[in-house]
Amino acid sequence: MRAMGARLIIFMFCWSASLAMYFHIAEKEEACLIEDIPSDILVTGRYKLQKWDMHKHDFLPSAPGLGMYVNVKAPNDETLLSKLYGPEGKFMFTSHSPGEHTICIQSNSTNLISFGSNKLRVHFDIQVGEHPVDYATIDTKDKVKEVTYGLEHLMGEVNHIIKEQEYQRLREEHYRQKSEDTNSNVLWWAIAQTVILTSVGIWQIKRFKDFLIAKKVV
Repeated sequence: MRAMGARLIIFMFCWSASLAMYFHIAEKEEACLIEDIPSDILVTGRYKLQKWDMHKHDFLPSAPGLGMYVNVKAPNDETLLSKLYGPEGKFMFTSHSPGEHTICIQSNSTNLISFGSNKLRVHFDIQVGEHPVDYATIDTKDKVKEVTYGLEHLMGEVNHIIKEQEYQRLREEHYRQKSEDTNSNVLWWAIAQTVILTSVGIWQIKRFKDFLIAKKVV
């Protein structure tokens, strides 16, 4: 199924906790998002498919018969998730290592032979880190449970911020080391150029002096 459609790559280097958007693809066309995620972070994705209706000239509220294939790969090309879902759903995975994670989604087709002419609208939402507490599901009279959920959510947010800061620190160290290596290479290249130019100059002066002596000019 993956080889039959074109690929749409959406580069989203998002540092916020949530990303919501929508985009258009054709049936069996693959769309990939690149998320830079710290390690040991829970990531939740929600999506909804809408199919273009030629008669109404609008996208239908739902896309019956269609499904969405979700494939998630880690920076080391390890497959974290590979599953077929329905036209609307939610998927979750946990990052094992920091770096750019590739999240690819691809619909199936309602036709036996699809040439990618059926346009779909995909509503997509990515949430990184702990999920907010749904206080509507909590009994307002149970204050202890409400406070407990609030504290758990707060601890999760703090943990997410700490991991994000650690990841940023590692990235800063990595880029600083690359910058220092580049500066060191530039310095040694400048020294090598100076030595080469000085050697060539001395050699040219010596050759010119030998030429003048041979011609008995000096």
